[in-house]
Amino acid sequence: MRLYLARHPQPETLPGICYGGSDLPPTEAGVAATLEALSRQGLHELPVFSSPLRRCAALARRLAHAPVFDARLAEMHFGAWEMRSWDDIPRAEVDAWSADLLHYRPGGGESVLDVAGRVAAFLGELRAAGLEQALIICHAGTIRLLASLHQGGGIEEAALRAAQAAHHIGYGELLVLKD
Repeated sequence: MRLYLARHPQPETLPGICYGGSDLPPTEAGVAATLEALSRQGLHELPVFSSPLRRCAALARRLAHAPVFDARLAEMHFGAWEMRSWDDIPRAEVDAWSADLLHYRPGGGESVLDVAGRVAAFLGELRAAGLEQALIICHAGTIRLLASLHQGGGIEEAALRAAQAAHHIGYGELLVLKD
């Protein structure tokens, strides 16, 4: 199976804000640019799976006539950290998360292991469907988890690998995974 993983367009928010699971709309310019880039590659003809969050769903609806929305593709929810400036989150809380990347629940939200479990369940069902190719529109954290799960190993190993990976996935960027 070949998976095309596309990160959502830039959301309408200020830089430096923790917006993980918040349902923000994308910028129209971001949608147009990402749509054009994906269409040029012929990816609009593939089955499309998407996070239901608006920054992904807006692109999926314009790219495919019948996208499948799956909440398991949503970004990690940061609980009370959502929509706060990263600079305003107490350093002790960020340090506690860094000390336990797998199990700590930032802001009382989801742990990386929670998110890895739902992403792994989605990936398992997708593989069982027998598709040759699919386009997945989701988030940087979800993309890192999908890529790490693709490398193999147990779910905890994959989750930790993803959590430790540096975040260099731009808005609208495409990553291709091949079996």
